[in-house]
Amino acid sequence: MKHLAATTACIAALFLAGCESDVSESVASALSPREAPRSRVFQADSKAVYQAARAALDEMGYRFEKGGPAEGKIEAISGISSGEDTGSSRQVSLKVHIEPTADASCEVTASFTEIIESDSSNQPGMATQTPLRDTPLYEVFFRNIQQGLKAQTGSPADSK
Repeated sequence: MKHLAATTACIAALFLAGCESDVSESVASALSPREAPRSRVFQADSKAVYQAARAALDEMGYRFEKGGPAEGKIEAISGISSGEDTGSSRQVSLKVHIEPTADASCEVTASFTEIIESDSSNQPGMATQTPLRDTPLYEVFFRNIQQGLKAQTGSPADSK
């Protein structure tokens, strides 16, 4: 009987050892953010890119919360909309980081996060935040920055 238990334990250990890499990869992908921030490089100085990013936020209907051109950061949030369920609400937040590059251009990194409160009438403040996945908001935001830069200079602003 002891021999059977030992053999079973060894087989189980070998089985789990073979699956360890698959399990750890699955756990890591499940716990990591579903969407990494996206970046785009614009051929303009940081002040012009900051102004264009602020204008892009206004164009998209986001409210500026904090940040500034000196720190190269912007945080903004959309208006509150009703969620899929009765009594639920939804918002989208945006964090932007603007960093000058060595070639006199700027890299803009954006991260959109969805904030859902499933029962705002009975449990206020109990929202969940999830990075947005496969959303066109990134392309809209970057396109609006590019258009804002074109409007500032009167010439095409290239993005890489």
